[in-house]
Amino acid sequence: MSLLIFVHLFLVGVGLADCSTAPWKQCEGQVPLDLLSFVLERDPSSLVPGVHIEQAQGVRGLKFSSPHRSMSFSSSELLVDCHLFPQEFSIVVTLSISHSDPQRNDYIFSLMHTNTSDRARIKKHKNSHLNTSQTNTKDSQEKEAPSPIRGPLLLGLRYSRRRLHFLYRDPLGQVKKLVFRTGGIADSHWHTLVLAVKSRSVKLSVDCNPPLEIVPAEPFPSELNIHGSRFHIGSRGRWKGLFSGLLRQLVLVPGSDGAAHLCPSDEPQLMALSVPPKLLDLPDMERKADELRPMHVSGISVGLDRPCSEQTQGQLWFNPLKKALYLCDGSHWVTMLQDHHRLDYILEHQVLTTTSETNDIEVFQVAGMGVMAAFAHRSSAPGSAVYLWAREGFQIYQNISTHGALAWRHFRIGKKSYLVVSNFGGGADRSELEPEADFSVIYKWSKKRRRFVHLQTLQTHCARDWEAFTISQHHYLAVANHRIGTNHTIDSLIYKWNRLAKAFEVHQRLPTSGAYDWEFFSVGPYHFLVVANAFDGVTTSVESVIYVWVNEAFQVFQTIKTYCATDWEMFQIGGRVFLVVANGHRLVGSVNGRYAINSTIYELDILSGMFVRFQDITTYSAVDWEFFSLGEEYFLVVANSFSGESYSLNSVLYRWQGYEGFVPVHFLPTIGCSDWEFFTWKGESYLMYSSAKAPLSKVFKLKTY
Repeated sequence: MSLLIFVHLFLVGVGLADCSTAPWKQCEGQVPLDLLSFVLERDPSSLVPGVHIEQAQGVRGLKFSSPHRSMSFSSSELLVDCHLFPQEFSIVVTLSISHSDPQRNDYIFSLMHTNTSDRARIKKHKNSHLNTSQTNTKDSQEKEAPSPIRGPLLLGLRYSRRRLHFLYRDPLGQVKKLVFRTGGIADSHWHTLVLAVKSRSVKLSVDCNPPLEIVPAEPFPSELNIHGSRFHIGSRGRWKGLFSGLLRQLVLVPGSDGAAHLCPSDEPQLMALSVPPKLLDLPDMERKADELRPMHVSGISVGLDRPCSEQTQGQLWFNPLKKALYLCDGSHWVTMLQDHHRLDYILEHQVLTTTSETNDIEVFQVAGMGVMAAFAHRSSAPGSAVYLWAREGFQIYQNISTHGALAWRHFRIGKKSYLVVSNFGGGADRSELEPEADFSVIYKWSKKRRRFVHLQTLQTHCARDWEAFTISQHHYLAVANHRIGTNHTIDSLIYKWNRLAKAFEVHQRLPTSGAYDWEFFSVGPYHFLVVANAFDGVTTSVESVIYVWVNEAFQVFQTIKTYCATDWEMFQIGGRVFLVVANGHRLVGSVNGRYAINSTIYELDILSGMFVRFQDITTYSAVDWEFFSLGEEYFLVVANSFSGESYSLNSVLYRWQGYEGFVPVHFLPTIGCSDWEFFTWKGESYLMYSSAKAPLSKVFKLKTY
């Protein structure tokens, strides 16, 4: 029986569901109302959009990635047939907050009023939408319908910098705020809070400890009208105020002190009054010290394919082709043992002494040659070097004249290989260039000469990156123009390959702000291009932009606030699509600013049609992310370049841990790290980094077993 049906029947039983004689009846009773279960159990087959499940200390909780309307509902759906909020009640919350969480007005929940005029306008919009779009599916209609307009705050609970704020609206329409000091709970551990509201006092108990008490000047309103209001779980119905910790339990207990239901307790930090089943049910398999042990095992079968259902739950299946052993959990096959590579440790394989500091490296393969690497050397003498992998290491193969090279990009058109380099500063015949323009050069691989030879010169402006991509068999190049003199708000360009002229021509101009990187990717039939905007001339807090390809051109799809963004990396795990940004520097006023800031992983939420925050990772002036996989394991490595005091610091390798996201597994000492590249050759896997502060690069061999 669903929670909503149970609550309604219970209220009917105690005589609270019939308000025909008392239209403004108080919501009272002793029923614990589980707000989390109410939204999670609407569709038990899947998790609602806007949240995902993570673990902390082996205990599950909800992580909010967006203020999705699925986590909002009308108060009348839960507080049935009554219009006045209980005058006495308790709120039971189990949460986990870490030191790195923002902790600035994070709403655990809020109760917001929605104006009648707003609701009527929304209803009218929906009706007109249905009349004009009869051919649309129900899902698309719900997606396009606007969310209810938020009115004034009626009730709320939020966490802000070691303080818990209880907010409510008094009869005069003023929002009152009661503040409790809770300095010890932002420690990445679980804590259970019970807020008990009575007519003349408000008490807060944390983990069954003696309560903190506040006696407000005026009692909690006896007639708080909630008619037409909506609950918002984990937010105030908008991005600002989105809860950044983990939430496991959120229960409203009308007319009672919730602590009496819970204390004393053998486990006060995880006291459970009502926890959603999705957060209680543990999987049939538990990973302990990299070993899997089944809870129930019976029978075994061998073959290339087997169905998994409730009838075959506990059945073992061995796939001889993959050399893998699986266990049926009732709906899916869970991998128990598989013959695939796993990262064991990292060995320093080669130290390259370069002729200059290196801003970027590009690793690629050329048919008939093998693995090659182009180094963007800062110094103009003797230029940049192209290395060839030979005898277990890179050896210099070709020097190419460059001038303050910033980045290389390799691409193919048909079977032909090309390299494009962005130069910064003189060294060329500038008579045909615009004032203060630099030049970038495209090179083509000559099979006859077995060298890269000059093909085309393009005017650029301190170009920080090139991106090559193909759409509908047409080839494009995107350049990230960084600045002209001190002006950072300039156009970056998209070039299209002209097959007849055998040259690239300008196809589209896109406004950028100190552009640092482009990343192209496709999701199904849709093509995206995201720019890392770093600086607008005033601040590093700027909007980076995701573009989508529509009618032979890129149009704005979504903007994301970034802080001196220097790199975007797209990757996929299973059917999930992610984008991670490298935030380099947060400028604060006229001071030097902060270099230790969060870089963020975003996940594409199909239902909301946008990328939403998935995980924050603390980085130190990050300038690059590199994603790679080994067997069924997935990794991200970040190029940390500057701590604010030193360029010598660790870059970090992170491994995918499912619910926990990416966790650090290796720390790699680097000096002014500017780029990471992953490549494989003859069955072996390697990582290589370049330094923008020292004339060296290193190659690491990834040992697997």
